[in-house]
Formats: sequence, C-alpha cells, structure tokens
Amino acid sequence: MSVARVTEISATSPQSFEDAVTKGIERASETLRNVTSAWVKEQRVKVGNGKISEYQVNLMVTFVLDD
Repeated sequence: MSVARVTEISATSPQSFEDAVTKGIERASETLRNVTSAWVKEQRVKVGNGKISEYQVNLMVTFVLDD
C-alpha cells in the first residue's frame, strides 16, 4: 500500500502556460521525491501595455510518501 500527498505550487513563465507547467514540475521534482502527477488548478496571465507579460499556473502536485 502507498500513501500520497498533494501540495499546491505556483509557477510562472514569460513564454506560455505549457512552459510554466514544465518549470513548475521540474522545480517541484528537485525538492519532492516520487512526484507522480500534477493537476492544473488555475491559469492566469499578467497584462502590461495591452499584451501578455507573464503566464501563471497553480498546480496541485501529487507525490508518493516513502515507506
């Protein structure tokens, strides 16, 4: 039997939502062991001068706890 935990993180990128997700997962994996999945809970953009300046995602990251 395994037990998992879910934690929420936020990641940003000046390029795209996909890049923000990738950066968020990569960073979470540096600190958390056994990352198995992530759910994109929320997406937002920052706008400056009528253009998108930053993409932000809030991720629910699932990782399995060590035995």
